[in-house]
Parts: sequence; C-alpha cells; structure tokens
Amino acid sequence: MNPKSISKIEYYWYAAYTKSRNEKKVFQLLQKDNIEVYLPLQKKLKQWSDRKKWVEVPLFNSYIFIKISSKEYFSVLKTPGIVKFISFEGKAVSIPESQITTLQKIIEGQIEFEISSEIFKKGDQIRIESGSFSGIYGEVIEIRENKKFLIRIEPIGYSVLINMNLVKKI
Repeated sequence: MNPKSISKIEYYWYAAYTKSRNEKKVFQLLQKDNIEVYLPLQKKLKQWSDRKKWVEVPLFNSYIFIKISSKEYFSVLKTPGIVKFISFEGKAVSIPESQITTLQKIIEGQIEFEISSEIFKKGDQIRIESGSFSGIYGEVIEIRENKKFLIRIEPIGYSVLINMNLVKKI
C-alpha cells in the first residue's frame, strides 16, 4: 500500500449549542463516548432564600466545545441535549486549537477575568512576555483606563477579557 494513499484523519474543535442547562449532561454523555470535549466552568456564589453556596457553572451558557473529525460529526449531533453546531452558511465553524488552549490556560490559571459578548474595535496586537500565559497573543483594548488582554472566540460571539500588565506590543 502506498503511504501517500493513507489519509490522516484530522480533528478540529467546534462549538455546539446545547439546550438550556444541559451543558454538563452533554459533557458527560460525550465523555462516555470517548469524544474529546471541553466545558469551561467558573465558580459563582449562588444565593438561595436560606443559604449561599459556591457552585460551578458554565462559562458560556448553552455552549460546549467538541473536538471531532468529519466522521463523528453526525453522531455527535444526535447526542441528547445538543441543538446544533455553530455554523456559518450551513457549515460548522471550527475554532483554532490555540484559542481552546488559551481558554484552558485562563480557566486553570484562576486569574481575574470577565466574559463579554460585546463587539470590540480592533486594537493593538499584543504578546504576553512572562508568567503562565507567556507567548499567548491577543488584542489590547481600553476599558476604564486599564489595559485588558482580549481573547476572542469568534464562532460563539464571546470574548474573554483578562487584567494584564505584562504585555508587549507586536
């Protein structure tokens, strides 16, 4: 067999829209099927009438990130709780691996960040020079006179803003 005739299966990250409050359920179902899946969570203090409690909630309501090849596309879409893949002109939009990796670093680093669905104007391109985010590229914007590091996840229309001091204009 000619080695050139063997095609390598390529896997890409996609954002899937889930039914309301089904993100964790979908995450567990996909993990059971050995699908690589990422559900960014954040801790929030919830208030009930009789108590307060810290709970983990999805960072992006109704979104989950799934790494699949074209072979798994339709079977994953049939997973209970998944409504659709985020698409443009009828085709699922892949998310660059670097954006998922950056998002994972942000969540694991437990640094101060905020989520925004606001559309920002393009600013200076930056690169973080030191710390656990060294080498990560982003975009600088001005908010309340503080520089923020912006990671934009285009397909779902959200941006992650991080307070950063150690950036270098590129």
